Amino acid sequence: MTSTDNSPLSRLPSFWQGALPSILRQDERLVAFLEIDLDPDLQFSKGLICLSNQGLFAYKNQNQLSPTDPLAWDRWSFASDLNLCLHDHAGVASLELINPSGRLAQWRFTLACNPAANRLMQQYNSEKDLFLGLSSTSVETQPLCPTCWVPLPPDQDECPACVSENLTAPSTWTLFRLWRFAKPYKGQLFAGFALTLASTAATLVPPYLTMPLMDDILLPYQSGQPINYSLTVFYLSALFGAALLAWALGWAKTYILALVSERIGADLRTSTYEHLMKLSLEYFGGKRTGDLMARIGSESDRICLFLSLHLLDFATDVLMILMTAVILVSIDPWLALVTLTPLPFIGWAIHVVRDKLRFGFEKIDRIWSEVTSVLADTIPGVRVVKAFAQEEHETDRFRVANQHNLAVNDRVNRVWALFSPTITLLTEVGLLVVWAFGIWQISRDAITVGMLTACLAYIGRFYTRLDSMSRIVAFTQQAATASKRIFDILDHVSSVPEPVNPIKLDRVEGRIDLQNVGFRYGNRAVTKGINLQIAPGEMIGLVGHSGSGKSTLVNLICRFYDAAEGTIKLDGVDIRSIAVADYRRHIGLVLQEPFLFFGTIAENIAYGKPDATREEIIAAARAAHAHEFILRLPHGYDSLVGERGQSLSGGERQRISIARALLIDPQILILDEATSSVDSTTEKEIQKALDNLVKGRTTIAIAHRLSTLRKADRLVVLDKGQVVEEGSHEQLMNLQGVYRRMYDTQARQAMDAVDAELGVHHD
Repeated sequence: MTSTDNSPLSRLPSFWQGALPSILRQDERLVAFLEIDLDPDLQFSKGLICLSNQGLFAYKNQNQLSPTDPLAWDRWSFASDLNLCLHDHAGVASLELINPSGRLAQWRFTLACNPAANRLMQQYNSEKDLFLGLSSTSVETQPLCPTCWVPLPPDQDECPACVSENLTAPSTWTLFRLWRFAKPYKGQLFAGFALTLASTAATLVPPYLTMPLMDDILLPYQSGQPINYSLTVFYLSALFGAALLAWALGWAKTYILALVSERIGADLRTSTYEHLMKLSLEYFGGKRTGDLMARIGSESDRICLFLSLHLLDFATDVLMILMTAVILVSIDPWLALVTLTPLPFIGWAIHVVRDKLRFGFEKIDRIWSEVTSVLADTIPGVRVVKAFAQEEHETDRFRVANQHNLAVNDRVNRVWALFSPTITLLTEVGLLVVWAFGIWQISRDAITVGMLTACLAYIGRFYTRLDSMSRIVAFTQQAATASKRIFDILDHVSSVPEPVNPIKLDRVEGRIDLQNVGFRYGNRAVTKGINLQIAPGEMIGLVGHSGSGKSTLVNLICRFYDAAEGTIKLDGVDIRSIAVADYRRHIGLVLQEPFLFFGTIAENIAYGKPDATREEIIAAARAAHAHEFILRLPHGYDSLVGERGQSLSGGERQRISIARALLIDPQILILDEATSSVDSTTEKEIQKALDNLVKGRTTIAIAHRLSTLRKADRLVVLDKGQVVEEGSHEQLMNLQGVYRRMYDTQARQAMDAVDAELGVHHD
């Protein structure tokens, strides 16, 4: 197949040009393509999505298959219900192929590929219309999904992709995913299962011994024969020995499996929290603290309880039922068959109730997270609540959430309340049928009284276990729901991917280069076309109106998000090629609102360097002008600060955060409005600390008050996400541009404030 200079095939990157001619079918031509830069695990890797006049095909990007291998490509032909939709958030976008049954494929890429993805989607709709013989307006006249803006299938008011992604009910099969956490303890689990089998077998011995007790001792005695005391002692000793053995085995299996389940739960909590810490800020921006706390806390506890108690009971019940069924068949097959009569009805009831419980428990967990979220909001912010006298409002908010939780629980309990007595009724009816059939069998001399007594003992245990096993349905669905909510966290991949082969920087000079950098929140462009070079040791000030992109630019430099366009380099190396943790070790961050953890002053200063000596901590505090006020505290450096440092003033918290940054000795320093929320006296103290902090470091400072940036080597003015001016204070004042207008406005506001304080009025 040949191609002209302007054909899409000729514009393909060289890496793909050799593969496509062999992949294209007869009479198939390439219409458009999209080269993507992330694999399914959000690692940087090449991928390709191609649009032809017959449909869509894409490189699988897995198993190291060569692009020339046809098996390395997935293919979808055009269909009226096959749609392509685009999602983007923070630094990662995704293209999805969906039909009414759900999502067929998903490709992820950075926002640098987003414009090309938009064009591909438009061309896809046009080519599909041509292929199906539709008018160009047919897709646009269909109703669209309000979430992803994909045309809805005919006669449907819900998007299949969104419904399958957001409203997927928890499946019991999710519990099998816990095997990855149970695998390290498979030896103990096998021992626990063996003990369960043995203890269950031991509990089945006593009913079997009732047959000879009745037939060989009690019934002959009623017929006038003397009691065989030696045989009686033997049977009673055997009964006692079986009970003692069942107790010992039951204790051992419960203890071993409880230890294992606690360790599985601990590993699950640790892994979930560890993964949570690796996720980007974008994930936390869409979640509530109370919800995440509930998942890691109560959900993992529920799973642990299920594994240690309910799953053990379920295994015991299954073994008991199977063993009992075998013994009953060996005693009398017809009696065993009658015993199993209620099973189909119980199975049908479990099937009906299971789905209702599954959806119900999933909703209960979501509503309960609303209750915990209210607590997570109000308890840390109790000062604000009381300051604005909103105690009653917050109490009402909690009451509403709690009532919502109560209503959802009531709906589930109505189902469960009917289910349990129904199962009990079925088992009682089954026992009555067995009595009737057993009496009829005795009247025909088919069985003895001892056999019926033993059968009734076994049947009683059979139905008890059957009833118990049916009740485990609720606990199983609760555990499945909890597993789903935890695996929702574990399955989430960070939008700031780690490089496959990270570059190690042994020594950092601190030169930062921003080349045509752009970023968007969703479809809103925040920064675009930013080119900026910062020399090692240089201090620059970022100024601009609110919303001009200052904080976004700092977030990109810290790699809290990845740029949608362009590159950011540290000492000539793309920061996306450096391991995230290694890169951030070279950055010190001082925020407008410093966050202190509950603990001592020394622990907070040494947060970035836990192995720091007391001498290093004191030296950092001295440089931050914090040593004096720390010594005035009751226990000095060992004084406890309240949660979030609320026992300290704003200026004291800020100086501790500066000491924390000084201790790690970063080569790059970020100051984000570090003095904006303190008085002028405290600002002078903080400024002295900052002067010590910025020496010899590449510094990027954001300040609302322009006067605080006088010591900056260079000022960079941002407006509407772009760099509009750059230079020293004097140079920018002479430009008579954005900076001059901002400076004059602040000067007038400061003068008006002084006049108002002195009572001076201007006509």
